[in-house]
Amino acid sequence: MKRNALTTAVRMVIAGTFIGTLAACGGGGSGSGEAVSSTSDGTSVGAVTGFGSVYVNGTRFETNGSVSSDDGIEREEQLEKGMILKVKGSWNGRGEGRAERVSYDDTLRGPLTSMNWDDIEKTGQLQLLNQTVRLDRQTVFRGATPLELAGNPGAYNVRISGWRMENGDFRASYVGARSAGSRFDDFNDVEIEGLVANLDTSARTFEINGLQIDYNSATGDDDFDLEDLRNGLAVEVEGYLENGILIAREIEDEDDLFDDDDDVEISGEIYDFDASGRSFRINGVQVQYNRGTEFDDIRESSLQNGLFVKVEGDFRNGVLIAEEIEGRDGDVELDGRLEQIDLSNEVLIVSGIRVQLTPGTLIDDDDRRSRVEDINGFRVGDYLEIEGRQRSENGGYLEAFTIEREDDDDDDDYELEARIDALSSTSVTFMNLEILLYGYSTDGARVGDEVEVEYRRTSGGQYVLTDDIDD
Repeated sequence: MKRNALTTAVRMVIAGTFIGTLAACGGGGSGSGEAVSSTSDGTSVGAVTGFGSVYVNGTRFETNGSVSSDDGIEREEQLEKGMILKVKGSWNGRGEGRAERVSYDDTLRGPLTSMNWDDIEKTGQLQLLNQTVRLDRQTVFRGATPLELAGNPGAYNVRISGWRMENGDFRASYVGARSAGSRFDDFNDVEIEGLVANLDTSARTFEINGLQIDYNSATGDDDFDLEDLRNGLAVEVEGYLENGILIAREIEDEDDLFDDDDDVEISGEIYDFDASGRSFRINGVQVQYNRGTEFDDIRESSLQNGLFVKVEGDFRNGVLIAEEIEGRDGDVELDGRLEQIDLSNEVLIVSGIRVQLTPGTLIDDDDRRSRVEDINGFRVGDYLEIEGRQRSENGGYLEAFTIEREDDDDDDDYELEARIDALSSTSVTFMNLEILLYGYSTDGARVGDEVEVEYRRTSGGQYVLTDDIDD
């Protein structure tokens, strides 16, 4: 089992030892071990991890059910997990918030050109509108499975909600599919975002990642003046395809994601990292950090391009001044059988590993929407694929970022990738789970090493290796 980069919009909220009981109105545990000095008023941008009302960046935002969007989405029930939302409102450090406005905007939309998918590693990529989109275990698929899309890409139109990467490609948080010929938006068939290149103001054309765009018939959206187009400007373009050229109807400057003096929280992948200038970008947003910036689950020295982080701070004069930067790359993968469920504390025991859910845990289940239904839907015996972060508190546990139910009803071979907490001549321990070596080799592994193990549970309740440890 090969570890992939683990990313998602998630906020750890732990009270005492674990998160408290489920709120009857649809929330998960929302206690916090930190003192909350004030409420933030501003904008939160991140992927939906649950409903009832909507969970974004680990906060349950109460909403009025309406959604602002130009992409055919008007109501909360039309949203899907994985879609990246912009929530204008207020929130506190206890996972509670109130939304004044919820907005959704497709990152890309159009006919799928090609796709590949490794169903074992759960990774792949697709192309549409000459844009490359990376897929991984964090990507939520709706309307068609990854294998269906890869098997016949020309049969589908897709909408993508995702994060822009350093090289101009994207990492998908959500992929929604419809049959070719069907539409997501009655007015604009396609949508693309990116940086303007090869601008020709005479012919009124430019390119985004090699896709030619004709803006002779376009208007500027939200008071954007088309005369302000310039190479390197981040824009969003909507229109239709004609002979491989995007005929633009609307063009919008992307630099207005936040209002000045907003409290802001945003998740995304770092690019344009400048260590000497203490700055980087996330989805076109310039981030500046300083000696007063707090770092959570990450060191300043670890910042680099490609790292997935969450940033909280103040938006001033077009720059996000970071008050806190939180690492969001996980370090554990677990495939195993659900053995025990503690609903009151939102704890699962999966193949001997204690798994803690948080308000930011994405439970990828196409049959359920609300977070209460997600959690109450777990059954002992379910085979789960889990990604998250290894925690050492309280004897060790796995903080879950994403959980997906699998159909491996007959599979009692478990896989774990994690750091070794203890090692002896007869056993290896991860997060308080002791696995007997059963004659297999540790091959020079040491405490603290990140390794891959395959194991099973015996009829006597012990856990034993079924192969040599692989580092």
